[in-house]
Amino acid sequence: MLEDLSRLLAVDTSFPPGEGYGAFADLLQEVLAPLGFGFRRVSVPREKWFAGAGSGGGERVNLLAARRTNNETCSLYFHTDTVPPGHGWTRPPLALTREGSRLYGRGAADMKGAIAAALAALRAVAAYGIALRFDPVLLFCTDEEGGLYPGARYLAERGMIEGHLVNFNGAAAPRVWAGCFGSVDLMISVLGRGGHSGDPGDGVNAVEESVPLLQALMALKARVEARVSAMPSPPHFNGRPLSSRLTVAAAQGGQKGSSLPARFDLLVNRRYAPEEDFDAAVAELEATIAEAMRGSRALGVETRIIGHLAPVADPTGPHWPRWCAALSRGFGFAADSFRAWGSSTSSDMGWAQRAGIREILLGGLVRPGCNAHAPDEFTTVEDVTALARAILLYLSADFAEEIALPTARVQHENKGDVR
Repeated sequence: MLEDLSRLLAVDTSFPPGEGYGAFADLLQEVLAPLGFGFRRVSVPREKWFAGAGSGGGERVNLLAARRTNNETCSLYFHTDTVPPGHGWTRPPLALTREGSRLYGRGAADMKGAIAAALAALRAVAAYGIALRFDPVLLFCTDEEGGLYPGARYLAERGMIEGHLVNFNGAAAPRVWAGCFGSVDLMISVLGRGGHSGDPGDGVNAVEESVPLLQALMALKARVEARVSAMPSPPHFNGRPLSSRLTVAAAQGGQKGSSLPARFDLLVNRRYAPEEDFDAAVAELEATIAEAMRGSRALGVETRIIGHLAPVADPTGPHWPRWCAALSRGFGFAADSFRAWGSSTSSDMGWAQRAGIREILLGGLVRPGCNAHAPDEFTTVEDVTALARAILLYLSADFAEEIALPTARVQHENKGDVR
């Protein structure tokens, strides 16, 4: 299992740019072929996912791996991309570092560790000839980390996702998924005119002209984040509600002190609740930008959406009691500890729901403090092993346990009704 994880972490599948998907699919086929799986590669056309400069490059290779008999089909979903390693690591980000039970590396928790867990479960199936209740179809998908057109959306909209879904982009926790927020990445480009900083002439400093815009975005941030959702919040929120979010996530402009910057790029991320309307959220951002730049000397302001994940609302269904029983046995969670909660993080499963797939089970390896999306991301040997046990139990024909789950269902029918 650790050898698998080491090989998975070593392939750079950072998005952006997303250039490692083909090599990662090659590795997965090498590992899964001896276990009796057949394969299909599906690439998302460039015109679907490419959002201009800064949105990445490389072929968007999605891999479908299936082992079929005559059982009901269960699709196991994994996104193969990670966020870029970023700065601040004290260990190699693209290698496995084990310290005690901790397993460090970019993607260890989100979510290459979950792939290693599934591989361990499937190796056990093959080694011991275990009869299965479900025929597994493994979906290894691209561009979940904020992409404009993630691979799961492409597969779902073309009817390529079979049966019910198990999504491993979640927590190592006794959780019934109540849904998650949508996410929009908006690139804002303020255009100026280059010049010498000592003798600017008719130069226009794009960075300085953006100061009112940054102030307006901070004012909008306060208003947006005062809006709360009816979706139940995670336990570590300690009763605080889930709220919409606005983040100035990146800023870039200028090169040296003697030159006026002719362009300033701002990346803004907007997390919107299932009760909110996507078009209204984008329109609010656009109106804020237009008002802030009114009267500016900037030569122009360009905006474009470079990433969008739709929200997920109420993904419950008939397979949840069995899945929670498997998680309970795998991780040792008490049967009565399962609770329903949502998240202001996002998932490409919203697109699967929009394509007609309502029930989506959720599991994974993320825990508070595991540094997912941050330097020194890690999971543990115990959690990867526990998830492997849960997957093996869920798929196995001789596992028939169920857990009585909370009956509360969260509906999000009134668009825009976010208090």
